[in-house]
Amino acid sequence: MSKSNEAASMDVELSPEQKQAEAHRILLEDLGRSLKFLQRGIAAAETHYIYRALRAVPSLRKRLLPEVLAETISACTSETDAPNVRDCLKGMLVLLKQDQRESQSTGACEPELCLFLGLLSLLSLLDSGDRASGAKLAESLIRVTSGSQRRTLDPIASRVFFYYSRIFEMDGRLHDVRPALLNALQAATLAGMKETKAMLLTLLLRNYMHYKHYDQAERLTAKSSFPSDAPNNLLARYLYYLGHIEAIQLNYSQAQLHLLEATRKAPSNAETAGFQQTVHKIYVIVELLMGNIPERSLFRQPVLRKPLQPYLELTQAVRVGDLNKFQDVVAKYEEKFLKDDVLILIQRLRHNVIKAGIRSISIAYSRISLRDICLKLHLDSEEDAEYIVAKAIRDGVVDATIDHEKGFVQSAEIHNVYSTNDPQYAFDKRIAFCLSLYNDSVKSMRYPGSDHRKELAYAMEAIKRERELAHELENDDYDGDSDEDAMDEDL
Repeated sequence: MSKSNEAASMDVELSPEQKQAEAHRILLEDLGRSLKFLQRGIAAAETHYIYRALRAVPSLRKRLLPEVLAETISACTSETDAPNVRDCLKGMLVLLKQDQRESQSTGACEPELCLFLGLLSLLSLLDSGDRASGAKLAESLIRVTSGSQRRTLDPIASRVFFYYSRIFEMDGRLHDVRPALLNALQAATLAGMKETKAMLLTLLLRNYMHYKHYDQAERLTAKSSFPSDAPNNLLARYLYYLGHIEAIQLNYSQAQLHLLEATRKAPSNAETAGFQQTVHKIYVIVELLMGNIPERSLFRQPVLRKPLQPYLELTQAVRVGDLNKFQDVVAKYEEKFLKDDVLILIQRLRHNVIKAGIRSISIAYSRISLRDICLKLHLDSEEDAEYIVAKAIRDGVVDATIDHEKGFVQSAEIHNVYSTNDPQYAFDKRIAFCLSLYNDSVKSMRYPGSDHRKELAYAMEAIKRERELAHELENDDYDGDSDEDAMDEDL
């Protein structure tokens, strides 16, 4: 009999109670294994053990049982814990609808263990739909993070802050968390908690953008620095928010660079498809605002084909310079553009549509009257057409002259593009990108040295010398007392 048949026969033989007991046992073992990784990381002051425990969170979340989680929390509760840690652990039991049982552990619960168990409890409450209890628990966990600034607390604290903000956002009370996030950002910056600082910066930018406070978001990015060694997922989110803010502030070239880098930093898999779609929506509009037409292959990607269909129609209207078609597309997908928070950027494209129309007209006609331009672009009057063409000439969109007396536009002869500086600019742009990619690759290959191990060995030697010195002092005091007693006896 094969192994698959044996497994199938064992599944058939097990009763529902036995299956539940087996799942209970496996979940307890997995929880215990994660807690051991945390304890090992705390003892060695190494964060890679903490990350190994956090990698098991998605798997544990799918199989979490409140009673198993409450049993683990109760075993970790001790009267020797710090008050905020002890209160948080007991509060978890209450929120999980379990009685506060007596402690079964002999040692105190570290803040890392408390936050890890609190993170699992928070996910359990979120999955069950109990947001009110989740908000209370999140506030308790935030108080635990403020009471400790250890390096091993950094990875767990960043995730706690994420779900803390997420719960209040789902309840429509995102503005309530802003003071706590600002205070936590200041504390994380002073304590050198880089991942927590990166997470708090992205959460604050999301908070400001949710309420359209773009000026405050721009000031935050100007007065703060994003950690250079932050995880790629946080860096991609930060670059997306930065690109969106730059686009609103009319800095389209910087917005294009940030959005393009965000698409490259984010992993390309099914789990990040939503992020890729959101970034490319802003990216397409920024490209159109800069006067560029995105490549058609971008809209043919399987992940982006359906979500970017309205933006493809928008691009086609801008490319041909058809103002009526552009207005029809905006009216057709207005609700979707509002939901994507890009309508304010799309409304700026009207001038680009007119410029594209003028450019195509100047290429097709060496001489055309202002009245014909007014009819082709569906403008209100010849005066408007004259003003728009004059502005296009001033901006360098077309190379032409206007005869105001006779009312026509005379296009200049088409010059060879290789006689201009355009190829040089394009070549310089590619070289700058390659150099930036090379520098990022070199930085990612650098590993931290072993200086911290030397400092640790020096500290251990110093402690050993202090103990030896204290022991010698105690012996000297004892010998001195004996000599004095002998002298008294002689006298």
